[in-house]
Amino acid sequence: MLRLGIDVGGTNTDAVLIDGQLVLAATKAPTTSDVTTGIVTAIGRLREEAGFDPADVAAVMIGTTHFINALVEGSRLAPTAAIRFGLPATSALPPLVDWPAALSKTIGGHSYLCHGGHEYDGSRIADLDEQEFRDVLDKAVQGGARSFAISSVFSPVNAEFELRAAEIIAEQLPGAPVSLSHEIGRMGLLGRENATIINAALRELAENVTTGLTETVLGAGIQAPVFLSQNDGTLMDVDHARRYPVATFASGPTNSMRGAAFLSEQSSCAVVDIGGTTTDVGILQNGFPREASTDVAVAGIQTNFRMPDVLSVGIGGGSHVGSGPIPEVGPQSVGYRLTQQALVFGGDQLTATDLAVAAGRADIGDAARVAHLDPAVVRAALDGVAGRIAEVVDRMRLSAEPIPVVAVGGGSILVPEQLDGASVVVRPEHYAVANAIGAAIAEVGGEVDRVFSVEPGRRDAVLDEARQEAVDRTVAAGARPGSVRVVDIEEVPLAYLPGNATRIRVKAVGELSLGGNDA
Repeated sequence: MLRLGIDVGGTNTDAVLIDGQLVLAATKAPTTSDVTTGIVTAIGRLREEAGFDPADVAAVMIGTTHFINALVEGSRLAPTAAIRFGLPATSALPPLVDWPAALSKTIGGHSYLCHGGHEYDGSRIADLDEQEFRDVLDKAVQGGARSFAISSVFSPVNAEFELRAAEIIAEQLPGAPVSLSHEIGRMGLLGRENATIINAALRELAENVTTGLTETVLGAGIQAPVFLSQNDGTLMDVDHARRYPVATFASGPTNSMRGAAFLSEQSSCAVVDIGGTTTDVGILQNGFPREASTDVAVAGIQTNFRMPDVLSVGIGGGSHVGSGPIPEVGPQSVGYRLTQQALVFGGDQLTATDLAVAAGRADIGDAARVAHLDPAVVRAALDGVAGRIAEVVDRMRLSAEPIPVVAVGGGSILVPEQLDGASVVVRPEHYAVANAIGAAIAEVGGEVDRVFSVEPGRRDAVLDEARQEAVDRTVAAGARPGSVRVVDIEEVPLAYLPGNATRIRVKAVGELSLGGNDA
């Protein structure tokens, strides 16, 4: 069964063809401003190299930067109404209160409060006033809102008000995109609400992007279903991606980490992924990226949806190299223009790739063009890069013990054979396209994260209930039932709440169900 994995990065679009555990072919193509052209080029090169029949491809997995780029740039965002059920509580901090002013203005600044919401135990703060909500909808539409973000206090415990709000919107505004916070974020009102607003603002773009990606794959003669990579290293189908574009934000680093685990056969290690612009460092636990334990800020907005714990530094293969006896490398980068501007490719900009070629670490472009560089300066610059990478790895590990480091990405030629704090440095075969491999091998995931009342003697029963709910969600998301397994359990007693309240999070994953693959 052939799988086609594609990862769209800031510099390159990588593509791989995988048959089971075997990598048949891999290629890179420059990322283009319209993104789809780069994908078409990559698929074309892959067909030239592997000569595969498009009809033999069972699934296409894509990791894309479309949505995170749109938020960071503040472009292509839909006017969005942020509506919260929480009155008479929560009025001190209305929706959008902590958003950067420019982004809030971009989506229209539509912020509304309605009566409702629940306590941690599911009891109501106030009843839902449907007329009040319908009036708010009218105001939002008159103000120009086209997408709707609905949040309610403690909706992960009781989502009745959010679900009823979605029904009312469907009645009054058929076809309008609606995002519900209990389906997107975790406990913590503002972070969950913010994630929901971001998702709602991206819904129109998601419709266009997913349609474009599907048509691009069909244009290449491939009839297989298309899936997108999620933040936690699992997959979602195109329909799910249209509803939850925010779930793709960290697909790049997570794909690289999952690909690193697959290629190196290391399930617990640090992964150093160096692209053309940045170095991303994350930790693998049981083959999956360690998730951030705190809220993550995206484009200056605090959120609390699933995100990997990744630390980034501005060092990449395209990083500018300064002057001096110990030149500074990065954070400025030539990015996807590396093949035009680097010295080894005939350009006039000294880059980190030029240093690697001059040091004999890589055979790229024309080495004669960097033969004039002072070896001592080259060595000092590369030692500086290694020191900064080692520092980031040191900040990410949880113990003083040295850990294995897997170096992937096209820019990983900058990582030396030995690194301070690393028990071993592994640079596996196909390291340059680990991100696309991570997309191709990705599994389907499901998660439960809510507060349970754990009565004395019932802890095991409650944990079993949470596990089963996570498994059921994974199967519903498209996993083959017999392949689902629980990979992470976290329980945190909430001592400040009565009733033995405990927050339980369970994550499960399973193999993608594809036709005859279900036996």
